[in-house]
Amino acid sequence: MRPLVAGNWKMNGLGESLGELSALKAALAQNPPACEVLICPPATLIARAVQTVGAGPGAFAIGGQDCHARDHGAFTGDISAAMLKDAGASAVILGHSERRQSHGETDADVAAKAVAAWGAGLKAVICIGETLAQREAGTQDAVCGGQITGSVPQGATAANTVLAYEPVWAIGTGKTPTPDQIAAMHGHIRACLLARLGEGGRVIPILYGGSVKPDNAAQILNLPDVGGALVGGASLKARDFLAILAGVNQSA
Repeated sequence: MRPLVAGNWKMNGLGESLGELSALKAALAQNPPACEVLICPPATLIARAVQTVGAGPGAFAIGGQDCHARDHGAFTGDISAAMLKDAGASAVILGHSERRQSHGETDADVAAKAVAAWGAGLKAVICIGETLAQREAGTQDAVCGGQITGSVPQGATAANTVLAYEPVWAIGTGKTPTPDQIAAMHGHIRACLLARLGEGGRVIPILYGGSVKPDNAAQILNLPDVGGALVGGASLKARDFLAILAGVNQSA
């Protein structure tokens, strides 16, 4: 399977930011990437982002950053997976550490949202990862394994699910685990997916996220069981994101 590089804009971006998507599409039309590309802007921009990207050479997928587990109801301020699909999204990020920490989302919450995403025809990008305290305590394998057991529902396949490993202590800090640490964790995640899902767990892509930069993208993408990257701040500007995609091309 081709690698996937996803950009998470988080709570950033106004209408004027759509110009970055136009620039990204134009550049990709001239130099097609060796991977699938997904950009997840805030919900207010999804429909306009889909229109901006359109189809044809250089086009890429647009996704959401979260969804509710229910498809409708009295949930003020929330957005359902069906609404994301209706706006043109094809995927949704779920269980990001910022939502687990700031919004108190549990593994069960994430699993319910994943099922909702599948029901709406969206691919679920399920995030897992340990904190610095957990890494220093040597419990990262148990933490991530538990998150997989609790957050990845039975029925997950390569067609409907992507896993993203983001060590919480590396998100936006400039700190990156060593290649050996990344490879070890991705190997552990693969083993956990196999244990939970059987042979289907062998082909679910596992993205790495956490201070992915142009100068380390190629090295990270070359590691065993790394099937792509989840990029934060560097995805906000077409120039920065293209530099990471160039690193992916080098690893191809």
